[in-house]
Amino acid sequence: MAISLGVFSNFLAGDTASLTKSSSSSVRLIAAPLAPSHVSLRTVRTVTSAAASKQAAETGKREPRGIMKPRRVSPEMRAFLGGVSEIPRTQALKQIWAYIKQHNLQDPENKKIIVCDEKLKNIFGGKERVGFLEIAGLINPHFLK
Repeated sequence: MAISLGVFSNFLAGDTASLTKSSSSSVRLIAAPLAPSHVSLRTVRTVTSAAASKQAAETGKREPRGIMKPRRVSPEMRAFLGGVSEIPRTQALKQIWAYIKQHNLQDPENKKIIVCDEKLKNIFGGKERVGFLEIAGLINPHFLK
């Protein structure tokens, strides 16, 4: 990469210059003095995705992914959720916790343990007691692909 003396003299003065390669990426050389007589040049590359920023700008929101994406649910989970056929995992987990708290199903001695009633037993595979960290893993089979 050839640099003209005019641009290089700006680096020695402590200025920065932007050398544009394309509309979606740019290269900047930054002069950082190490000592009064030495200058170190660093290359900083910034890459932006024009397509992603264009889509976000048009719609304002991107399509949900991962656990935020609505998925079909099993008949057992559908019965628990009141007939909802598709729901994100996060929302299903919120509704399960709301049900647990509303019906006071946490063990009074150890709040990390959930004492399951008949509705929760259908979702949690018939278990009498479930740890709060197990809940997310036990609802996985109820989300269909």
